Amino acid sequence: MVFVIQGTQRGDEGKGKITDYIAQKMDIVCRFQGGNNAGHSIVVNGNRFALSSLPSGIISSNITNIIANGCVVNPDALIKEISTLKEKGINKFNLLISNKAHIIMPYHIDLDGAYEVLLGNESIGTTKKGIGPCYMDKASRIGIRFCDLLEPEYLKKRLTTALIIKNKELEMCNKPTYKFEDLYSHLLELAKILKPHIVDTSIVLNEAINDKKQILFEGAQGTMLCLENGTYPFVTSSSPIASSVPLNAGISPKNIDKVIGIVKAYTTRVGEGPFVTELHDKVADNIRELGHEYGVVTHRPRRVGYLDLVVVKQACRLGGIDYLAMMLVDVLTGIKSLKICVSYELDGKIIDYVPSTISEVTRCKPIYKDFCGRDEDISNINNFYNLPKECQNYLNFIEEYLKTPIAFVSVGPEREKTIIKKDIF
Repeated sequence: MVFVIQGTQRGDEGKGKITDYIAQKMDIVCRFQGGNNAGHSIVVNGNRFALSSLPSGIISSNITNIIANGCVVNPDALIKEISTLKEKGINKFNLLISNKAHIIMPYHIDLDGAYEVLLGNESIGTTKKGIGPCYMDKASRIGIRFCDLLEPEYLKKRLTTALIIKNKELEMCNKPTYKFEDLYSHLLELAKILKPHIVDTSIVLNEAINDKKQILFEGAQGTMLCLENGTYPFVTSSSPIASSVPLNAGISPKNIDKVIGIVKAYTTRVGEGPFVTELHDKVADNIRELGHEYGVVTHRPRRVGYLDLVVVKQACRLGGIDYLAMMLVDVLTGIKSLKICVSYELDGKIIDYVPSTISEVTRCKPIYKDFCGRDEDISNINNFYNLPKECQNYLNFIEEYLKTPIAFVSVGPEREKTIIKKDIF
């Protein structure tokens, strides 16, 4: 079986926890897009692991972990991340990197920050990790790939060509330029370390599909940050939607069996852009602290709001989502009353979709349905029907509104704090 994990909101939905949980049943976990601008937090045996480049199955030694061609990778950050895992005792893992994946170069990071400064008040709010500029070079066909690291003479040509353009851009942005010799020698050193991991992962994945292996694809960010279908321009530079998996991993679309949509029980956002259900009160402050709503990579406080089912409904439509995983439900404990956004009012008209332009989304006003909160601690409950009635009502409404069954309910960060409402395996 081939499963895809898709964030249904704006990222930070809890994909890392549920991916790690499902990974225990998988042979392969594959990251299919994004870079180290997004992180996953995984808690195993009381130990918290913050991952940003590595797939979420990396903690389990029996799982093959793949970084696919749709990803962009900072090799220095990846090596550091691997080193941190080893310091925490994770020494046995199987990691494969697509030879077609693009490399985030130091000049990408410099240019990312420079572009944000130039945009001023119109800045996107990127993590300045070089993700966007790397994808730009990929589209401009001057990017450097991992396969280039394995051919030193060809790497010389690729780097020479790239620096002709990149150094001009750096000069225009009043940034220091790069010397060929320095970057070239550094890339050769990286090649020595990473060479054992670099393969054609498309071949590996297709062989695994033919052998009926269990495979899980995970992306970074969420649906509303999709470059094609999100709230452009406040989006990432790739697509985290399930439909992008075949292209980004080198498999056929017909091989995807089930898509699992990850839904946070409320809504958060990092960076700039419209946020229809955003709150600026004690409820938001409480959720932020209880849910540890700070970026895994940037540590920036996340913006917080009520659950927006207009967004999640759109994600279900775009991704063909078969099942839902409700995350961080325990964080809502102690909140006396809750709201769920069920539609928008845009210029006097009621709509149930996310408009295409930022100006329209900014004018949208949320239309809410009210729910009673609860005070009971649910972190030790392992059966859906033992949850407080108020919690069941909240979740049942989500399921009915989206016409999509809930398979998992997370009541804590640990693996075992997961309620199976529907067995999908």
